[in-house]
Amino acid sequence: MPRTGRRPGAGGTRDKILAAARSHFGEAGYEGGTVRGIAAAAGVDPSLVLHYFGSKEGVFRAAMDFPIDPAEFIPVLLAPGLDGLGERLTRFFLDTWDSPAGQPLLGLIRSVVGSESAAALMREFVGREVLGRLAEALEVDQPQLRASLAASSLIGLAMLRHVVKLEPLASAPADQVARWVGPGVQRYLTGSEVTAGPRKTSKKRSAR
Repeated sequence: MPRTGRRPGAGGTRDKILAAARSHFGEAGYEGGTVRGIAAAAGVDPSLVLHYFGSKEGVFRAAMDFPIDPAEFIPVLLAPGLDGLGERLTRFFLDTWDSPAGQPLLGLIRSVVGSESAAALMREFVGREVLGRLAEALEVDQPQLRASLAASSLIGLAMLRHVVKLEPLASAPADQVARWVGPGVQRYLTGSEVTAGPRKTSKKRSAR
């Protein structure tokens, strides 16, 4: 009888596709990335990329190894309303990084120090998949700008807390850190002054 189950080398092929996807998205970004480009970098047929991950979005999320689908947790964060959203979002990321499931994500965060490709991948994911979706759901002006500003706070927080281990931030309780950082994230996401134009200064006429 022929053997059934997983094809030999399937795990290796999947890992090879993921490694190629991280490099490809890091160089081309999400919009510029393609399933064909990932397949070419991995040396496999494009149908294999779709077989393992379903879509470009699927392989992008898998490349980040993010433990939760943003489409699932964003509605939960939004459900209580806008008040306290920045703090809830910050606490969510803190809990994710501190959990066993978040360790691969921290590994990527550590690698951004020496890899522009990893840094680009991180920016793309947090900005587009998480904060971009959140800003669009809020129906605010310039959602991508707001998302990138909020992402700068959260990625910076991860770097200082988990990579640089700057005290007292590194050992502070997650609740306390969320209270420190959350209001700034809130301002980026919902503050009207964030996207306002530059203030005009009045010029005094010189006396003759």
